[in-house]
Amino acid sequence: MEIAASQKFEIVERSDEQLQQQAASGDFVAFQELISRFQSRVFRVARRIVGNQHDAEDVTQLTFLSVMDHLDDFRKESGVATWILRIATNHALKVLRKRRGLPTVSLDAPVGDAEDSYATLPHPEFIAQWRDEPSRLAQQREVRQLIETALEELPEKYRVVFVLRDVEGLSVKETAEALGLSESNVKVRLLRARLDLRERLTRALGDEATRMFPSHDHDG
Repeated sequence: MEIAASQKFEIVERSDEQLQQQAASGDFVAFQELISRFQSRVFRVARRIVGNQHDAEDVTQLTFLSVMDHLDDFRKESGVATWILRIATNHALKVLRKRRGLPTVSLDAPVGDAEDSYATLPHPEFIAQWRDEPSRLAQQREVRQLIETALEELPEKYRVVFVLRDVEGLSVKETAEALGLSESNVKVRLLRARLDLRERLTRALGDEATRMFPSHDHDG
């Protein structure tokens, strides 16, 4: 039976979960496809956390070695993407702590509620209108570099949350699962990161002529 040249075959793409299950069953092609699907994303997250390409490449390699070693350990409480990004984030943080001579601490370690509470959120100190629309400023190369630098200068626990939630687009729930935190902690850390970034960027991009000087007399 001849098939018309114009007839189209529908190619069904395997889901992340199907690839994981097939890879766990020994399908190396499925594992390669899993790597291909997530490699650039893992590298991007690692690069933003560790701050340089060489370490990010190492983190990416270690991530997929860990994925290969733990395919059977995957539990369906979270998605495959969340699971892989959690592994990548842990490896990236290990690199940072090793670089700083600090002990390696899992993201599952207990979180200090006093430090991550709405009551301790900082007040903005530099309030001013930006010199141009943020969307237009973001198109400028020097401004994009300024944003990258400001992100790199964030404390790591806030930077990681910001990267996963606002850059990679994970939900609050997925971010919490990836980092082993409560959703409440994620929300507070994300707000801290956003406030810190806005303060840094406003100091660089704000119009001094429009600056307002806030009063914190109500504190204490």
